[in-house]
Amino acid sequence: MKKALIILAASMAMSGLSAMADDFKYDVIPMPKTISMAEKGHFQINAKTVITCQDASLMKDASFLAEFIQEETGQRPEIKEGGQCRNSIDINIDKNLDPEGYRMEIGKNGVRISAGAPAGAFYAAQTLRKSLAVTKELPAATIEDAPEFHYRGAHFDVSRHFFTVDEVKTYLDMMALHNMNTFHWHLTDDQGWRIEIKKYPRLHEIGSVRKETLVGHAHAKPHVYDGKPYGGYYTQDQILDVIKYAAERHIEIIPEIDLPGHMMAALAAYPELGCTGGPYEVWTKWGISKDVLCAGNPLIYEFLDNVMKEVVALFPSKYIHIGGDECPKDSWKKCPKCQAEAEKLGLTDDEIGTKEQKLQNHIMKHVADYLANYGRSVIGWDEILEGEAAPGATIMSWRGEKGGIAAARKGHDVIMTPNTYLYFDYYQREDTDKEPLAIGGFLPLEKVYSYKPMPDVLTPAEAAHIIGVQANLWTEYVETFSHAQYMVLPRWSALSEIQWRNPEKRDFESFKVRLRKLATIYEINNYNYAKTF
Repeated sequence: MKKALIILAASMAMSGLSAMADDFKYDVIPMPKTISMAEKGHFQINAKTVITCQDASLMKDASFLAEFIQEETGQRPEIKEGGQCRNSIDINIDKNLDPEGYRMEIGKNGVRISAGAPAGAFYAAQTLRKSLAVTKELPAATIEDAPEFHYRGAHFDVSRHFFTVDEVKTYLDMMALHNMNTFHWHLTDDQGWRIEIKKYPRLHEIGSVRKETLVGHAHAKPHVYDGKPYGGYYTQDQILDVIKYAAERHIEIIPEIDLPGHMMAALAAYPELGCTGGPYEVWTKWGISKDVLCAGNPLIYEFLDNVMKEVVALFPSKYIHIGGDECPKDSWKKCPKCQAEAEKLGLTDDEIGTKEQKLQNHIMKHVADYLANYGRSVIGWDEILEGEAAPGATIMSWRGEKGGIAAARKGHDVIMTPNTYLYFDYYQREDTDKEPLAIGGFLPLEKVYSYKPMPDVLTPAEAAHIIGVQANLWTEYVETFSHAQYMVLPRWSALSEIQWRNPEKRDFESFKVRLRKLATIYEINNYNYAKTF
């Protein structure tokens, strides 16, 4: 009863929306590809409604559906094996459908869900969940749906600020609500190393803790620090737990070990890996450190191989993200070992890139080749195109779309994540006095929604290399999980529609109406979100 009252109150709070079946058109986010409404009839879930499964592989997703129905109605249906009966929601497999697609037929006697694979059943369950947030009466209709992109990512930086296992799991729940299937886990950076590597225990013993943290914005001078040690890391057992939790929600986790720059936390733990030998310390401020892995030191290759060996043993993902961004070459230009290595490799400055850029790509190619031995592919930020990226590397285009366009033309797969549209550490309102602290910039919901990830300048063959879309949350200025929720919600709802729907079928005014309905679920789950729509 309490849950039902919360639902009612939330629904009324969102612009006076009434749960009237007569006006209900399955206005959910993301909007399904096709909805064919019947002239009359509806199905109403009640205390006797059951969920039936014709395939054992669907039992977990049936359980999620039961939880969603309980969340929205206060009633948890019983789950039974076998075929459809009256007053039931039946789930079955139809391998002719897209693995993440589904067909849902709603009639007066029940609901029949046919899914290409368990993931499709899960997304059908999410559509029902979002529909039930508006009304328990489901009008008769046939819904057919499948995603535009099969890489639908959300990034989370846990290096600048650390977030607990439970908070990461909630982040995954939020992703699932928005039909996302790839979690980019940024685990290492200058300000903190967050993953246990048993071969190198000082990474978490020393590299996970900074002595203090910058207060306020990096642009504010003079800099003021809080004088308090700050740290945290995930044990390998905790990481395995999170991976399992994500997999149950059809989310793949891609870990990022950022290299050869953004390595101050690692250098603080193992100073022999740097050009000068240190001393180094875990960075206490924001920005880009000029201290990076020494490209002329053979120890770094042993180090990276050993780290990646443990990473691939933990993460079953197809991809491992190896960074490659924002790596200053200043120390390499001065370091005799780095210059000797460049000469040994025959690297010179030319139209392709500088010898230092080529040194970086030598490191990146080494890691890519090592990971290939384990059947893994690498993702790197668009800087790895400088000096030629490793063959087969997927490029994450963040400095606008230029890098993604260049990569696609060279035959690399691309994930579009331009900072101009998809960096959610930017402010949501121009009046920043009404906003929590952010890195800067202004990225309102409407601009996010307007993003079209397929550049018009690409040929159809080149455009086929655009495999996905992702938004990023960097946490230099995001200290709490409530703040993290605020930064991504409701902008994730716009991202979800970009990832799922053909851009020609998107409409912002319709989206805003549907968002008010989705916000009822934000309210039910106590998600903090920007009420700017």
